[in-house]
Amino acid sequence: MPSYEIDGVVPVVDPTAFVHESAVLIGDVIVGPGCYIGPHASLRGDFGRIIVGEGSNVQDNCVIHAFPGVDAVLKPAAHIGHCVTLHGCTIGSYALIGIGSIVLDGAVIEDEALLGAGSLVTAGSRIPACMLALGRPAKAARELDAETLAWKRNGVRIYQDLARRSLATLRPVTPLTEVETDRQRVSTGADVSKPLHERRAGPAEG
Repeated sequence: MPSYEIDGVVPVVDPTAFVHESAVLIGDVIVGPGCYIGPHASLRGDFGRIIVGEGSNVQDNCVIHAFPGVDAVLKPAAHIGHCVTLHGCTIGSYALIGIGSIVLDGAVIEDEALLGAGSLVTAGSRIPACMLALGRPAKAARELDAETLAWKRNGVRIYQDLARRSLATLRPVTPLTEVETDRQRVSTGADVSKPLHERRAGPAEG
């Protein structure tokens, strides 16, 4: 992974965390145990500090940054979806930030909240714990039910497992030119990784 010192400050990555080789870490970045940092994520600690708490995941193409002297904080087990931008905000434990969302300075997403895909959380806003929020600007819509909370926690566990799998088995290869006979699938635990709408629909008929 490209990692850069600035002003004498060097990123810190726990040995049990996985950071993809295309992710970029600059300066005052602290990645805790068991975290997953996906391809092309950019964590720029060249102004403020970035703290990624234990067991959190930051997926592909995310950007995390902050103003000078301000911390961007992911509490333990935060779940940051693809292409999210976080700027000087705080994300609670087991909070899920949906794909393509933006969370701005001083905003707080409390523990177990779910921010819908493509949402915008304006500066200084607060999304209460265990609530679904969505929109631009994002507004709290309803309290999450037990099934959704369990599904979110499973999603965090899947990425914690992906960090371990990636450390153990991910490596560069040359692609094959043909599909093998009896090609295997990656082992993800298909039941817990189903989208929520599919889980609620139950088994397919026929």
